[in-house]
Amino acid sequence: MSAEYEVFAVKYGAHTGRPMNINFIDGDPHDTSGAIAYYVWLIRGHGRTVLVDTGMTKEAAASRGRTLDRLPREGLEALGVSPREVQEVVVTHLHFDHAGTLGDWENARFHLQDEEMDCATGRLMCHERLRHPYDVEDVCTMVRKVYKDEVCFHCGDAEIAPGISVHHIGGHAKGLMSVRVNTRRGHVVLASDAAHLYANMEQQRPFPILYNLGDMLEGWKKLHRLADSPRHIVPGHDPLVMQRYEAAQNGMEDLAVRLDQPPKE
Repeated sequence: MSAEYEVFAVKYGAHTGRPMNINFIDGDPHDTSGAIAYYVWLIRGHGRTVLVDTGMTKEAAASRGRTLDRLPREGLEALGVSPREVQEVVVTHLHFDHAGTLGDWENARFHLQDEEMDCATGRLMCHERLRHPYDVEDVCTMVRKVYKDEVCFHCGDAEIAPGISVHHIGGHAKGLMSVRVNTRRGHVVLASDAAHLYANMEQQRPFPILYNLGDMLEGWKKLHRLADSPRHIVPGHDPLVMQRYEAAQNGMEDLAVRLDQPPKE
């Protein structure tokens, strides 16, 4: 039997005031809010504490007009987890909202795809449209961690602990990966930005920030192969996640929800 873990989505910010039509390549005819939420994800159990992504910094939030409710470390502390307890950090990709605050996890080893580091430090960053989602300070921090021997690189799919594996998806970012976790309700897949919103997958309408459209579309098929059902796939930025899952604790309805328990709807 594979190890089973608790999994939490920890909300740390939001981007409100955006129209829905910018969340899909082909726009959206509905005049509704396209607000998105920002999450990091906590996996714990069997003596392991694993963080998926490190959110964004205060500086990035201010410069890009995002609302930062709390730093990711503060969200974990509310759950009783000290940043020093985090042993492994999976960086699904190096965009500003997933690879900020890298310096807050002093005892952790970091997991990253080869292709993502190659992309973020190579010739593709000569194109403003491709480098816009990255923050050069985050990339430089990751390079420093490489030189300090704190980074474990992956080329494709890999198991990082019993019951926890990373899977190269691509599409949104060249080295984007999702995370599969064995839980009491089966295999949950943290899609990260392989799917920003439930609607991206359900309506087959891609999010417009991308490296390769074909890889994004094929990535949705891979997410479904990895997950025990569509209800086991958790998108990376959908505010509905906070509504569909039970709060981690009373009073945490807008802070953290349990993903290892079935959704309410």
